[in-house]
Amino acid sequence: MEASCQGNVKLKKEERKLFRKQMKASRTLLRHEGIETVSHPTQSLVVANGGLGNGVSRQQLLEVLMKCGSVAALLMPPNKPYAFVTFGSTEEALMAHTTINGFQLQTEDQTITLYLNFVEKVDCKDSACQKLPAGLRVVEEFVSSEEEQQLLSSIDWGSDMSSESAQKTLKHRRVKHYGYEFRYDNNDVDKDSPLPGGLPEICEEVLERCLEKGYVNIKPDQLTVNQYEPGQGIPPHVDTHSPFEDTIISLSLGAKTVMDFKHPDGRSVAVMLPRRSLLVMTGESRYLWTHGITPRKFDVVPASEADEPGTVSSDIGDLTINKRETRTSFTFRKVRRTPCDCAYPSVCDSQGSKNQDCAPSVPQSDGDASRLERKFVHKVYEQIADHFSNTRHSPWPKVVEFLKSLPRASVVADIGCGNGKYLGVNQELCMMGCDRSRNLVDICGERKFQAFASDALLVPLRSGICDACISIAVIHHFSTEERRLAAINELVRLLRPGGRALIYVWAMEQEYKKQKSKYLKKNKAKPEEAMPGTLQQEFSSNRTESSTVSSYEAADFKKSPSVAQNQCELRVHMNRTSFHSQDLLVPWHLKESVEKNKSAEEALRESTDHSKAAENAPVFHRFYHVFCEGELENLCRKIENVTIYSNYYDQGNWCVIIEKCKPFCVKMV
Repeated sequence: MEASCQGNVKLKKEERKLFRKQMKASRTLLRHEGIETVSHPTQSLVVANGGLGNGVSRQQLLEVLMKCGSVAALLMPPNKPYAFVTFGSTEEALMAHTTINGFQLQTEDQTITLYLNFVEKVDCKDSACQKLPAGLRVVEEFVSSEEEQQLLSSIDWGSDMSSESAQKTLKHRRVKHYGYEFRYDNNDVDKDSPLPGGLPEICEEVLERCLEKGYVNIKPDQLTVNQYEPGQGIPPHVDTHSPFEDTIISLSLGAKTVMDFKHPDGRSVAVMLPRRSLLVMTGESRYLWTHGITPRKFDVVPASEADEPGTVSSDIGDLTINKRETRTSFTFRKVRRTPCDCAYPSVCDSQGSKNQDCAPSVPQSDGDASRLERKFVHKVYEQIADHFSNTRHSPWPKVVEFLKSLPRASVVADIGCGNGKYLGVNQELCMMGCDRSRNLVDICGERKFQAFASDALLVPLRSGICDACISIAVIHHFSTEERRLAAINELVRLLRPGGRALIYVWAMEQEYKKQKSKYLKKNKAKPEEAMPGTLQQEFSSNRTESSTVSSYEAADFKKSPSVAQNQCELRVHMNRTSFHSQDLLVPWHLKESVEKNKSAEEALRESTDHSKAAENAPVFHRFYHVFCEGELENLCRKIENVTIYSNYYDQGNWCVIIEKCKPFCVKMV
């Protein structure tokens, strides 16, 4: 009798524990997704943790749900951690609620626990159906399975270099070039140095078929073969205009994948590339839209006719996940012999010099500022993300001190989190990060941190949600005072009353109280050689940098002599020297990888040191506004309901901690 009572008590404890977790899932759905649950039985339930975003496939979830009755509908929104199920009757839904709550489901790489709650109605709209970008075409089954095997077998990945091809092993894929080598350091081809042997003979029949079908008008003479393992991808990009003619064609062999296309106006389209299909890009889709493959192990695809080419279905009642396999692409291009004269001069490197007669200058309007930041901040960090992350290992002690001083379970947002080096310093906090660079956000994900892509001027979080915020080395990238003020205002908006934000910005004063910052070093150059110069001066005098500057910046560095006299022109800073102006461009010498046995400080020093940069390393330029003493505090004083809790100088940075005033609090200046 006593043992029976103990068993009942234990059972009740387990039931109470399950109920608490079920209610927690319900509150989370309401708080983050606006999904309201009800306590009385209905025909429909929301299945927390049972979504595509958690790696649960439609078939897996159906197998569990159908044990409780007939499933009338199963809606699985893309990239969400939940799903909606409607049963044939309320009784069947009640059985699922009773028997499946707490059920552990084994996915490909983790075990998840399902929690079910009743919903009155399922209000989950499909996204608008997207059309393919103009000039884009996907031709399914363009080659036979036999041709596919022959093409794959023709590529020898065993050797790094042969006389007929150039092979590279990049971080996210393996690459071979035929006909001409595409140089990733300058996004160009050497048209006067073709690779011996031309294109593989086995490609001849495929190209003849493309000509016959009208997919290309001129026979390609350059081939890039990319091999992607599951979890690998390629960042969003537009193939540089000047090296290649209009039409680009690409075969998908070995496996299918989803390729993401994005228009400059923000429109995005996910396109299914079935196995053995041919992708044809011409016109707008080739010149204007970026295309890339997100590095992940699963793709969201239509459950029915999953290999059908075109945009991924917006019908959430027909989506599932597909595990990626090894995929090899054969991308054919025709080397261009004349400058590009496409209809998109604003993004064309050949025509850029016609429209960019002036060196980058201090912006005079918000539109100018946005364009400047997009080119010299956002695009640069996308390009240098991996190398940048390798130089950012050690958290700054005073930032760590601030984070460790916060109460347990505080909600903290790192706005401009980079590679997430501060997201894990205090495990007792609920920390999340955001960054403008999607590639840096991906790195955060790889490190198992919670981060999302967002502009620091418009963070998609509710007002007053944070106990604290940090903004470390971010606000100095905004190019006008109005935008810098708006960035601080956004931090304040996120804070609850009484919440605090820590802000770091780069200081104009790199020598303070007779102490040099770590950034400075003893410069052996003559004084005049160490002085910063204009874009035109630096890139006309430095052959190494001029020859390796990134393609999207190249047009901006072809200047007339008279432009250098413009007092508003941004100057290029000489790394490891004192600042001579507040608004400037700071070079970053990109390296493919950083040796792991080097310290973070050594890696950073090499990335910014002219003397140690590899001669063939591409150079990128980041915009900075370095702050004078007192400038950051003055900005904060312009914001209502904020008091400056403390301010200090820390190794070449000006720093403040601001506090959002509680209601009826008198602002202190």
